[in-house]
Amino acid sequence: MIPFVRELAFEYGRCDQVSPLIRRVIARNPGPFTYTGTGVYIVGQGEVAVIDPGPDLPEHLEALRAALAGETVTHVLVTHHHLDHSPLAHPLARLFGAKVHGLPAPAPRASDSPALEEGADDRFRPDIELADGDVVSGPGWTLEAVTTPGHTSNHVCFALREENALFCGDHIMGWSTTVITPPDGDMGDYFASLAKVRARTFDTLWPTHGAPVREVGPFIDAYVAHRRAREAQILDALGAGLTTIKAMVPSLYAAVDPRLHPAAAHSVLAHMIQLTREGRVACEGPPGLDATYRLA
Repeated sequence: MIPFVRELAFEYGRCDQVSPLIRRVIARNPGPFTYTGTGVYIVGQGEVAVIDPGPDLPEHLEALRAALAGETVTHVLVTHHHLDHSPLAHPLARLFGAKVHGLPAPAPRASDSPALEEGADDRFRPDIELADGDVVSGPGWTLEAVTTPGHTSNHVCFALREENALFCGDHIMGWSTTVITPPDGDMGDYFASLAKVRARTFDTLWPTHGAPVREVGPFIDAYVAHRRAREAQILDALGAGLTTIKAMVPSLYAAVDPRLHPAAAHSVLAHMIQLTREGRVACEGPPGLDATYRLA
């Protein structure tokens, strides 16, 4: 069982000091993919960085302007290009004369599904493209880019060295597992990125949605164990004669909100793609949501 952390005290638009160097403002965009909404992090005092500015909502922009009154935004950082993370990045940066840092959205592909509620900001392009290990800093704070493909190909987390903490976007979330949606999302990359973060022994994870994770090592271990258990369930389902993803999802995700079943189908597809790469599953034609599968 994953030890989810779901309790979170907040008010929409209020700026809360959540650690010595971190403040948080939550946007009013709750939903099955965003939980209570997008949590925007402000790092530092006076000269600050803003991480994942979130959706371009007038009420939310005004809340951020109020929280940042009298301060200088030196960096706007984006973990990835989904519509609940990146759309406000450039408007906020223009307002404060800052630059947007991150990785560009990949080119849309015909096989990408438009069904996921969070959606993609396909036009997102940072002013400055980051590489793994790149560092940005300000008075009293240092942030390091930690590339973590898996949820998306351009996902990047940010390590706050002074607090041994990681702003982990949607790579790891305390309230839920992360959706992996092929072809941009990749399960093999995701496992590798989880191992990469686990090896860093952070004290705290700050997801963009929901509460922080304090018991980081055991939480990531449980996240990985959950994915491996899902692999085993998929293999068992194939062995029981369920040969399509559509047939598997209702039983594999019986305890999950049915609104999330389309996303769950994409996560099963991500597992199928990885299992076919490993030679454990065979597929008639290329792996896809409508393909037929069997044990290799």
